[in-house]
Amino acid sequence: MWKCDKCGREFKNTNQDHYCGKFSTIDEYISAQSLEVQPVLHEVRSVIRKNAPNATEKISWNMPTFWQGENIIHFAAFKKHIGIYPGDLTLMPFIEKINNYKHTKGAIQFPYDKPIDYDFIAEIVKYKIKLLADEARVARKLAFP
Repeated sequence: MWKCDKCGREFKNTNQDHYCGKFSTIDEYISAQSLEVQPVLHEVRSVIRKNAPNATEKISWNMPTFWQGENIIHFAAFKKHIGIYPGDLTLMPFIEKINNYKHTKGAIQFPYDKPIDYDFIAEIVKYKIKLLADEARVARKLAFP
């Protein structure tokens, strides 16, 4: 086990990439990242904000998060990529696009060495907002038959 001298957290890998501090705002999070990555983070934030105008910005899991009754999407900077965390990707209608990226069930990695597909991020956010609206409609119908 390796222990970070700054924050005291322990990791399996020596010199594990991690964040030592806790962030209160998305602005704090972005300003703590490298100067090269900050413009990408600002643009990701802008794309999400534009497509989820009623969402609240917050920090959750120490990542920038947009919340609208539930977490819509998280994003985070890493050494070689931006991670986008929209929830369960297996249910999303654009699995072909997702397959163009390294991904897991709930995360997509957009590598820095390729152009970031901001339009795809917008598409994901729009889908999540539509899903929330559909769920709210169903809940209203169940509550008031």
